[in-house]
Amino acid sequence: MKKGTVIMIKKDYLIKAVDENQQVRLILASTAGVVQEAHQRHHTSATASAALGRVLTAALMMGSDLKGDKDVLTIRVDGGGPAGVIIATVDSHGHGRALISHPQADLPSTETGKLDVGGLVGRDGFIEVIKDLGLKQPFVGKVPLVSGEIGEDVANYFLQSEQIPSLVSLGVLVSTDLSIKSAGGLFIQAMPGAEDELLEKLENRVLSLGPISSLLDKSSSLEEVMEKIMQDIPYRLVGEQEVQFKCNCSHERLAKILAGLSSEELQDIEESTGKLEVCCNFCNEVYHFTREEIEALKKRKP
Repeated sequence: MKKGTVIMIKKDYLIKAVDENQQVRLILASTAGVVQEAHQRHHTSATASAALGRVLTAALMMGSDLKGDKDVLTIRVDGGGPAGVIIATVDSHGHGRALISHPQADLPSTETGKLDVGGLVGRDGFIEVIKDLGLKQPFVGKVPLVSGEIGEDVANYFLQSEQIPSLVSLGVLVSTDLSIKSAGGLFIQAMPGAEDELLEKLENRVLSLGPISSLLDKSSSLEEVMEKIMQDIPYRLVGEQEVQFKCNCSHERLAKILAGLSSEELQDIEESTGKLEVCCNFCNEVYHFTREEIEALKKRKP
């Protein structure tokens, strides 16, 4: 390789693997482009980008297990910190969107030079996972936060709410110009009958490889990273999915929201702002409407 050659994973995707004895399953994701778009849409600070990116990455990885076309998974994190509430929503097709209450909130780096995600998120709160699988009621799991660092909190959620022992590593590497250099995550989950020796071996190996964001930054593919993790442990890849930032808002959908308001409410909005518009909290897209559009839609309603 020539000196100065840039190594980078060129697309956002995730892969899944199991060892040959089916004791552990792994999900490995690269989400730099997804997190970059979230950063650009919400104008996040460095630490807010890391917090938002970790939650969105975790949601995309968990959402990859959804089966139905219309299944939706949402992660909500509220730790009482300067970031406020962080929400990420994903579907079964690898599409995700996210928001953070205070995108410009930031904190000084820790003594070790790392972004203080735990401090920004806070630790006095909870992580909540909502799975809407098209049934009468969605599944809701809610557990207290452990650290606010998101990775440990997701692992604790798996253990407490779904009884799945898991190693979770999530990371976002932010450049000095606030662009996202790398981002992604790793789930290693014990399957029934998993041997402690194997789990300990993988845990020690992951710790020795360093932060997942740095590991992804130095690799050209997820398959290469998986090889570094598994090494002498026989395994097979069992799935792959592309992921992207994609919001399901639309001019038509938001027009229906305005059409549900009374004429008096519409007039109040128009008088206070001088226009009729709706901004999507998840993607910051702004939709403009005329009074004629809304009145026509109201007349068409049954």
